Amino acid sequence: MRVAIIGLGLMGGSLGLCLRENKLISAVYGLDADAENAKEALNLGLIHELITFEGLKNCDMIFIATPVDAIITILQNLQGLSSSTTLVEFGSTKRKIIENLPPSLARQTIFAHPMAGTENSGPKAAFKFLYRDAVCVLCDSEVAEDLHQKRAVEIFSHLGMRIVFMDSIAHDHHTAIISHLPHALSFSLANFVMREEDKRNIAHLGGPSFKDMCRIAKSSPLMWGSIFLQNKNNILASIECFQKELEFCKELIKNSQEDELKEWMRRANALREIL
Repeated sequence: MRVAIIGLGLMGGSLGLCLRENKLISAVYGLDADAENAKEALNLGLIHELITFEGLKNCDMIFIATPVDAIITILQNLQGLSSSTTLVEFGSTKRKIIENLPPSLARQTIFAHPMAGTENSGPKAAFKFLYRDAVCVLCDSEVAEDLHQKRAVEIFSHLGMRIVFMDSIAHDHHTAIISHLPHALSFSLANFVMREEDKRNIAHLGGPSFKDMCRIAKSSPLMWGSIFLQNKNNILASIECFQKELEFCKELIKNSQEDELKEWMRRANALREIL
């Protein structure tokens, strides 16, 4: 198979590194809106060759690993593609993408969300083992034809991923709570601390717990800004629910309810049994 990857940052670049080792794939092509990113990805060996948008019609499989707003635009521009070409989009949101998908592409498009990533971005952030042992959520997969489903599952299995099936509405609801809300909290904490403290205090007192909390605040604003807006209603609902939990904590501290405060913390400790 000839495979193309649109978007050659952390996700797309790491995918390219892995697919180059897949014996079923004869060539891995790459395309990026940023010419410097494209050149860097090629120089780093993330792909075999660069490709033009026109050249995508000659590929058997196309992965789209761009910010979610760009995914919608790219899919619009891929209308007229051969029905034998498998399209796989890597968006962190799903409903907006599905709602804007051209009907002619519905039977060949796989809506995938690899639950993998780091706070880093760009081709230099790519590494071979990003996807190993991570979960890949496939949304509304029953819509696509068997050929395209099988191709996608085969690739994700080769990457060492565990596949989970979920409908797109549930996906956007759950990721808002488990994935998107933590990013909103991390960005908020980083901005609050930088507004309240000087650099010296942050450097001296910012221990492991603070660094862990703020790590994902280094994530790409280009990517996460569009995620927040595409999943707006779910994220707003998550923030409101979290505010209630934080308010509950505030009241326990305010009223010096030591036993209740410790019990509240013990309940939170149970999360370690899941992760």
